[in-house]
Amino acid sequence: METAWIGDFELVSVVERIFRSPVQATAVAVVTPEREMTARVGSDHHSTFELGSISKALTGMLYRDVVERGLASPTMVLRELLPLDGDVGLVNLESLATHRSGLPSLPPGMQPLRRTLNFWIRGENPYGHSLADLLRQTRTVRVGTPRPRYSNLGFQLLGHAVAKAAGNSYAQLLQDVLGPEFSAPAHVQDLGPADLTGLDRFGRPMRAWVGEAIAPAGGIRATIDTMRGFLRSLLDGTPRGMSALDPVADFTPRVGIGAGWITLEHHGRNITWHNGSTGGFSSWIGLDRAAGTGVVVLAAVHRSVDRQGFRCLEEFAFPAR
Repeated sequence: METAWIGDFELVSVVERIFRSPVQATAVAVVTPEREMTARVGSDHHSTFELGSISKALTGMLYRDVVERGLASPTMVLRELLPLDGDVGLVNLESLATHRSGLPSLPPGMQPLRRTLNFWIRGENPYGHSLADLLRQTRTVRVGTPRPRYSNLGFQLLGHAVAKAAGNSYAQLLQDVLGPEFSAPAHVQDLGPADLTGLDRFGRPMRAWVGEAIAPAGGIRATIDTMRGFLRSLLDGTPRGMSALDPVADFTPRVGIGAGWITLEHHGRNITWHNGSTGGFSSWIGLDRAAGTGVVVLAAVHRSVDRQGFRCLEEFAFPAR
């Protein structure tokens, strides 16, 4: 792999300024009305990155697509699609999509403290379980007051529920709606030589975050070329489930949320975006839809790339600022 940035000259000159050195395996894509650019270091066009919580934004699009096809409705509750009773079974799909379901971030039955300790000490995947395990862990969850509260559990359930409504697995629904280039591996054995190994902030290799249960909330993988094409389609307005990007509720003051996608004002511009983080990866996707410009940053290291993503979008969406 290359140890210096390579790619389109103009983008390389920008990322060399805004990324600190040394840089781990990283790839950046920019799409403007005039062109598409990529820049890479420590990776190639075939390298596959974990997207982390950008998966939630994709799941939001799957949800909207299933609703728009009449296979489910926003008011449909979980027990109509998954074997869940009690209060959890009465949570509706729209509340899950806007993080207003009252569900916690993780189910207590998952033993998050033990899993978090194993993650920090041994680099283990804290989410490596099946859908059956997730449903078993969820049945005892207490539903709180519906209010804006970021929930990994909520998006796990949303993704698997809409897949059930479509008569499919989540991984297959993802590829049917958004393209076969996206993958959601359920097992480590499903990974190949192109799947990068991520590092924690201290440079330790981390185990892959794979698993059937986590896929809708943080288990999707893609290459930078796939994400560049996805960006172009978003800016063109062509993918199924595009309405997921449009805010329908407040998430925090001055921050809106659609189905997973976040919208905020940044230097006077409305930016639609999401970020992601796993044990060994960080990611960011953002669009200035009015300017027809978008940016994706994928990094094989657990270190936020939000600042670099916003900076890069500033450079290309409103360079005169």
